[in-house]
Amino acid sequence: MKKAGFIFDLDGVIVDTAKYHYLAWKNLANELGIEFTEADNEKFKGVSRKRCLELLLEMGNITVSKEQFDRWLEEKNEDYLKYISKMDKKEILPDVTKVLDYIKDKGIPMALGSASKNAVSILEKVALMSYFDAIVDGTQVTKAKPDPEVFLIAAKKIGAEPENCVVFEDALAGIEAANIAGMESIGIGDVKILSDADHGFNNFTEIDVKFLDDLILLLESKN
Repeated sequence: MKKAGFIFDLDGVIVDTAKYHYLAWKNLANELGIEFTEADNEKFKGVSRKRCLELLLEMGNITVSKEQFDRWLEEKNEDYLKYISKMDKKEILPDVTKVLDYIKDKGIPMALGSASKNAVSILEKVALMSYFDAIVDGTQVTKAKPDPEVFLIAAKKIGAEPENCVVFEDALAGIEAANIAGMESIGIGDVKILSDADHGFNNFTEIDVKFLDDLILLLESKN
């Protein structure tokens, strides 16, 4: 049997930071006179900060210099950092720790695969660093999801083949990236929006031990 590997996105999967990204983007959108809704924010999930700003400016039909673009990127990030500076264990989404504990007890390697450049500081704030054998974040990748780069690097770091890995994602771009990589994909969130995932759950409270055991067997049996 080959070794299974579990890869988790961060924002909206492990911790509820997605709401802070939304608030920070909305603040900038308001400043630029652009209407920005939660529906618009769905397109931003799992996407790099640079690409998100490009999308926002396209929505407002705004063209700017590189200097101004970079200033707005920094402004958004500083706003976001103010929100996450107050994070603690209460931000961990329901039953995430239960699933992480079960996988860890099974001795299966876990990696974080996130577009966030703040992943390490967030994991430290919520005391989850010890669960992960590898962390791949926005500082280590050059291609944004749906490119599978982040997940392929994560699989390599934990010594697992892509086909023997599973990815937990809350974003369309992330599900697409996992599918392109040939990994099993699990959508966490609205199952209608994440219908391209191999499996879908509203949240981790719906994931039971039998599902995890069956999933591990499936991953280890793939050649």
